[in-house]
Amino acid sequence: MRKKICENVLEAIGNTPIIRLNQLTKGLSTEILVKWEPSNPGGSIKDRIAPYLIAEAEKSGRLKPGGTIVEATSGNTGMGLAMAAIVKGYKCVCVMSTKQSADKVNMLKAMGVEVVMCPADVGPEDPKSYYSVAKKISEERPNAVLGNQYNNPANYQAHYECTGPEIWEQLDGKLDYYVAGAGTGGTISGTSKFLKEKNPKLKTIGIDPIGSILADYHRTGKIVEAKNYLIEGVGEDIIPDNVKFEFIDEFEQVSDQEAITILHRLAQEEGLFCGSSSGLAVAGALKAAKKLSGGRMLVMIPDNGSKYLGKFYNHEWLKSQGIKI
Repeated sequence: MRKKICENVLEAIGNTPIIRLNQLTKGLSTEILVKWEPSNPGGSIKDRIAPYLIAEAEKSGRLKPGGTIVEATSGNTGMGLAMAAIVKGYKCVCVMSTKQSADKVNMLKAMGVEVVMCPADVGPEDPKSYYSVAKKISEERPNAVLGNQYNNPANYQAHYECTGPEIWEQLDGKLDYYVAGAGTGGTISGTSKFLKEKNPKLKTIGIDPIGSILADYHRTGKIVEAKNYLIEGVGEDIIPDNVKFEFIDEFEQVSDQEAITILHRLAQEEGLFCGSSSGLAVAGALKAAKKLSGGRMLVMIPDNGSKYLGKFYNHEWLKSQGIKI
């Protein structure tokens, strides 16, 4: 239960609702529920990890009073870090690729964040990539630290300590399938570890955009070359330390067309105005559910659609990308 009065915005994080899907699941024997993370104060599931990333940097002594938090982000972790930095008295620098929506960039600037843009069409090891630029800024700027959501175990730990127990309590332990998109790995891995400790029979299904390398790596143990895809904030062209494959039973791969089609159906048939990675997660969940007989499935909805009005809800933009709605 949420507090009646929160002392600051960070205390409003968590305790997000679970909502049943009704229209998209017609004809399926598996019950599908969604965890509505847009109700976090910063609008996404990434609010949960920001205080953990900062606390780890403080505890290790890397982050000192008046310091700067630098992060490579698709936008949502940046928003969470911006809120936490404001409350705790730090500066925040977010490094983003040009793939991300202009709405996300403007949102961060409105929070007083310094935003550095990097080209999207370069490899992760390229010095111009947003990974490399964020690392360089954190090393060169005085009293600055890298949040490092991809490899910092605080990301994974936040979901093990908070998200997993919250889901278990809300569902009274009645859950058979846990579904989430895989990106940095914190959400799917940390939550799955907790849920599997409670119910070893639970199956975790990762959802990966076609073009990302995670599903292929899980299946073959080999790193393939990443390809371009439209969906934001999910999938990877690297293997982050926080992707714990031992807690992921299988992957479903989803195309941009499949994800965006379900994104619009979620809005128009369920009244759920979601972000692009949510369309991907639900599309993958529906694919998986068609192979199942009964049981209860929970799907993570990372953020809402307000950051994507110029892209995934813009019919002219979609047409220009070859997407049919």
